[in-house]
Amino acid sequence: MKLQFSLKYVLLTIFIFLIEVLIATKLKDIFFVRAYLGDVIVVILLYTFVKSFFRVNNQKLILGILIFSCMVEFAQYFNIAEKLGFQEGSLMYIVIGNSFSWIDILCYAVGCLLIYLFVKVTENETLPANP
Repeated sequence: MKLQFSLKYVLLTIFIFLIEVLIATKLKDIFFVRAYLGDVIVVILLYTFVKSFFRVNNQKLILGILIFSCMVEFAQYFNIAEKLGFQEGSLMYIVIGNSFSWIDILCYAVGCLLIYLFVKVTENETLPANP
C-alpha cells in the first residue's frame, strides 16, 4: 500500500456518498432501494474512498472491504452501537447500524463482486494488445 492522492476517486467518492445520502433521506420509502441497493453501494463507496488516498492491490482491497463489512454486520448482532454508548438516531449509531441481517452480507458480497468485475474489465482494457 502506497500513499497516493487520486482526484478521480475523490470525486467518485463524493458522488457515491451523495447517492447514499439521497437514498437515506429521499428514497427511504422505496423498500428495495433503501434495504438492498444502499448496502450494495456502500462497499463501492468504501472502495473509492480508500483508492482516493492509497495505491493498493485491488483484489486485496475488495476482499478487505468485504471482511470489514461483514465484521460490522456481525457487530450489529451484538448491538455494538448501544454498547459503545451511541444514542439511537446519532450519526455513529446510524453508520454502525443496529440490526444484523444475512441479506445485508449478501448485498455487500454483490457490491464487492461488481467492483471486482469492473476492475477486471477496466484492467483488460488498459493492457496492451498482444502483437
